[in-house]
Amino acid sequence: MTSNGAPTTWDGNSMSQADFMEKDTVLVLDRKDKVIGSASKRASHEFTAETPRGILHRAFSVFLFDESTGELLLQQRASTKITFPNVWTNTCCSHPLHGMVPAEVDGPDDLADGSVKGVKHAAIRKLLHELGIPANELPVDGFKFLTRLHYWAADTITHGKKSPWGEHEIDYVLFFTVKSKDELTVKGHPDEVDAVKWVTQDELKTMMASPDLLFSPWFRIITNRWLNTWWSELNVTMTTDKHCDYTTISAFDPPAEHMGGEGDAGPMFADNDSTKKQGGYGKIKIHKESKTSQLMHMEEVFSALTLLYVKPLKSNLEADYVKKMYNADDLAFCDEILCKVSRSFAAVIRQLPSTLLVDVLIFYLVLRALDTVEDDMTAFDSNEEKIKVLLAFHKTALGDPNWRMDGVGEADEKRLLQEFPKCHSVFAALNPQSRRVIVDITQRMASGMAEFVGKDLGQGTADIKQYNRYCHFVAGLVGEGLSRLFAASGLEKPSMASEVHLSDQMGLFLQKTNIIRDYLEDYVDGRAFWPQSVWKKYAKSGDLGYFAIQDKEENRVQALYCVNELVTDALELVPDCLEYLSKLQCAEVFRFCAIPQVMAIATLDKCYSNLDVFTGVVKIRKGMSCQLILSTNDMMGVHGTFHSFATIIARKARKAKAAGVEDPSHERTIKICHTICELTSQEATRKKNASTYKKSLILGLSTAGLSLAARRSETTSVNPLITGMAAAGLLTLSAASKLMCSSSTPLKTAQTLETEKNEK
Repeated sequence: MTSNGAPTTWDGNSMSQADFMEKDTVLVLDRKDKVIGSASKRASHEFTAETPRGILHRAFSVFLFDESTGELLLQQRASTKITFPNVWTNTCCSHPLHGMVPAEVDGPDDLADGSVKGVKHAAIRKLLHELGIPANELPVDGFKFLTRLHYWAADTITHGKKSPWGEHEIDYVLFFTVKSKDELTVKGHPDEVDAVKWVTQDELKTMMASPDLLFSPWFRIITNRWLNTWWSELNVTMTTDKHCDYTTISAFDPPAEHMGGEGDAGPMFADNDSTKKQGGYGKIKIHKESKTSQLMHMEEVFSALTLLYVKPLKSNLEADYVKKMYNADDLAFCDEILCKVSRSFAAVIRQLPSTLLVDVLIFYLVLRALDTVEDDMTAFDSNEEKIKVLLAFHKTALGDPNWRMDGVGEADEKRLLQEFPKCHSVFAALNPQSRRVIVDITQRMASGMAEFVGKDLGQGTADIKQYNRYCHFVAGLVGEGLSRLFAASGLEKPSMASEVHLSDQMGLFLQKTNIIRDYLEDYVDGRAFWPQSVWKKYAKSGDLGYFAIQDKEENRVQALYCVNELVTDALELVPDCLEYLSKLQCAEVFRFCAIPQVMAIATLDKCYSNLDVFTGVVKIRKGMSCQLILSTNDMMGVHGTFHSFATIIARKARKAKAAGVEDPSHERTIKICHTICELTSQEATRKKNASTYKKSLILGLSTAGLSLAARRSETTSVNPLITGMAAAGLLTLSAASKLMCSSSTPLKTAQTLETEKNEK
């Protein structure tokens, strides 16, 4: 063994390519780059029905430059290589192995400081083997570790669409420079390298543009993402940490031609970048309707304009009660970060009464912070460490006013944890009963999350029972906590605090909708929740990614069967959700609870029998969202919405049946849609009648020249207008009575409830 890392226990010159496949023992990883075992090179690179992308293992890619000319040394892999022969690629790419001297296994500490001596020793070993570069020309400290990428690729170019071989690696990118290539010994091994070539940046661009040359998929990924920037600033790259990122594992799908293999592997990292997040951070494709399509729905356009300019949801954050109770700067941060981490919830939280608003706002932010800890798959060295943080969260985050956490989460969620003392300041000013509720739910949710941290969710939850249990911990408990906060505020009856089952069902309905919609994102992240007892009935390959392969008719058919069963399962929660809403008495609390529910039923309608679920995230139109918000003021509006979407889903199911589709969930889907329609038919009819009479009323007023009243009737309740017209003789008493009966009994505002309380 030489002093700078050349091993003496491994002799590549004495082994064939077949020997390497059987004898080399690679480092098997989990998706956080933790070494969890070992496998032969053959086993890790075999793409089969059981392992559609082989076995994830550690690799490295060396880029060696001539400082004097700025040239990069490329190699063309030998035609005798089993995987990816004949392709041009970076200087050297291979694997650190178990059992080497010096050791090639790096741990968390090696990664944290960027030293990764194990990977560098492996690079020295393979540069000698493949290119004949002596170890004494490659001082270990001369290697610069930059970042890691997680990628996979089937070798379909060599072995065809059903290739039994491929790569699935977390690849460590290493740069190395020599003053001049004239000082470097390069003699390629004939079984490893067919050719070598020093190239400038422009020459590489010309080569990669040539249709006659093949390049390795990992080299193409690195080149497209980073290489030009690092190469253009080569001195900065080698002498500073400007381009070093030791925490992120960027993830990429291969170019389209490298999808497939014997296991028919489909997209794993949509949009080729898992460092971005869904929605605001653009992690995967979002299926949106075109602006033209959205403008075709004129009622939704008018709803959007009305919600924006005429009847926006009113924020009560400026209420005197709020200003007196809480630190203005800290509350301003909480409001700002709420809008950043969840714009959809921000509006419905802000419209809550001032005596409840901040309690719910802080409750949401505390749980969002906890969820950020649970979701981060790279910040913790072990599951045990993450579990320890989760289980202590209710004591640390809510007990220590100075507690904060750095290096966990991304973007605004990361900032929430970094500046958490501002949230604690507002939390500490809440009434004791609200604080007790928040601490209790946080502790119970963290315990549930900890239960699932150690589970392998790469292929989803085990069954419906585990699926429901997970949804209970992350959403059902939220429903329970909210019910207790509602009761504690005095805005709802004390009995609401005891509606544990119905509260749980409300949360499950929302969570299951999100899980159904987020199939691809969750699968890409390696933490999926679709229950295996459901999806394995339909996935012929036994892999959850089967449904993302949309170029086969069989896959598309089975994908629709699967999503339809899960949508039906979620719809079966609707009766309990409607019962919960019927128990509320405060108008603002009702809107807060009901708006997410109507958005969920609309989203389920969008997901039902929709293949877009498997290629991105489906979303309802913004105009439809606005229309739903405006119509969600009472049970009549909510029932009308649920009746409408249940009818649409049932119609889709019947149409598919008539076309010969044998959906296994058809009867079950029709049954629950029928149940929902029965529960909501009376109020839905009243809503329809009220809408019809309202339009007639507006037309009549306009005809009579009462344009102001007509305009007012578009944004106010119908009853005052009906009463006035009856008194003026414009309507008969019987007609007025009919119109009045068509209007639902209104909920009471927080102000009305407070007045009644004071009078009592």
